[in-house]
Amino acid sequence: MDKKLLGLYSLAHFWVDLSCALLVFRTMADGADFALCLLLYNFCAFALQMPLGLLADRLDRNGAASAAGCGLTALAFLLPGAVPAAVTAGVGNALFHLGGGIDVLNQSGERAWALGVFVSPGALGLFLGTMWGRGTAAGLWLAPAGLLLLGGAILRLCRRTFGTLRSGNAPVALEVPCGTWVLLPLFLVVVLRSYMGMNQAFPWKGEWALPLTLALVLGKTAGGFAMDRLGAGKASAVSLGLAAALYLASALPLPGVLAVFLFNMTMPVTLWAAARAVPGAKGFTFGLLTFALFLGFLPSWLGWPGLLGGPGSYAAVAALSLLLLWLPLRRGAAEC
Repeated sequence: MDKKLLGLYSLAHFWVDLSCALLVFRTMADGADFALCLLLYNFCAFALQMPLGLLADRLDRNGAASAAGCGLTALAFLLPGAVPAAVTAGVGNALFHLGGGIDVLNQSGERAWALGVFVSPGALGLFLGTMWGRGTAAGLWLAPAGLLLLGGAILRLCRRTFGTLRSGNAPVALEVPCGTWVLLPLFLVVVLRSYMGMNQAFPWKGEWALPLTLALVLGKTAGGFAMDRLGAGKASAVSLGLAAALYLASALPLPGVLAVFLFNMTMPVTLWAAARAVPGAKGFTFGLLTFALFLGFLPSWLGWPGLLGGPGSYAAVAALSLLLLWLPLRRGAAEC
């Protein structure tokens, strides 16, 4: 994996997610259309990645897709209406993630550490962007300016790295050598992870907001390294097994933070396994799992009563996630 390119994509991931959160909470949160804007943004940013991912697979210009995503997200800050801005920022977010994600998957090969490094900064960006958006600090122009600079840097570095804007994607093929049954449990695990993130409520959460965010970030990073060291199946069993045990004591801050860290270690594992299951459509599988994130968000947006009732239910979700992952990550499926 080219470390300069990975570093640039990771920095851009942080800034894109920060910028989107800033835009949503600074310019839309007080409007009458906020609920609609939130739905449209999340639909475009996550659900739309599936068809856009297949398009990105075919175009084979991942750096250009990411740079276009940065540009569209910057453009959203200039649009006069909240709804057009939400849609534009969502599409920009999707394009950035797809371009960067496919490039990282292409260069990672059989390893997952780079994928963990790439996906993890987004949570910190969302946290800081939300704080910035809900506050009164000025400097809104810094977000689109940074996006344009990062988009230009991505284009330049990709051309220098690959010698062309073409990225070397595999020929597009939607065949699943292992069988489509491999993807369903991975999809369900991501739905559960998203639902858990939207609905878990700790009594100490407000005072521990930053440590919780850092647990998300570092957990995703550590998950890739753990998979490379232990294997996908063993790393998932250890992380989710310990997470389930610690969730039982999550009424206390420290066990709760550690449980969140361990629970999120499987994020790069699920992305890696899905891309390995459909090697001819990495963008499509990346988008398939972000569509799962969108489904996990929907119940909260719809105002449905939460199904999670405290430490026991959090532990049950971690245990169910481990059960779902065991089949696709067992030795035979992981090596197909």
